[in-house]
Amino acid sequence: MVETPTDAVHSILIKIQESIAAFRTEVGQFRLDNRTEHERMEALIRKQRRDCAGMLVMMRAAASDFDERVTEVEERIEVEERIAALEARKT
Repeated sequence: MVETPTDAVHSILIKIQESIAAFRTEVGQFRLDNRTEHERMEALIRKQRRDCAGMLVMMRAAASDFDERVTEVEERIEVEERIAALEARKT
């Protein structure tokens, strides 16, 4: 009777060791997968930052071009108004 509990304790300890080893393997694989996913997300974030910076440059250029065109139109209107005023003075 005494040998049966001793044998059971030994087998239980072996199973605990095996489960700890399996857990360590799973944690190691999880860390590897997590690191890979983290690097993928970092690369995606860098790409999105570059895309946003490019869009910002394009938006600034478009706004500048629009502002330049509006200024030209305003200047033409002012010139036309001056010409109209001068023509009105002549008559």
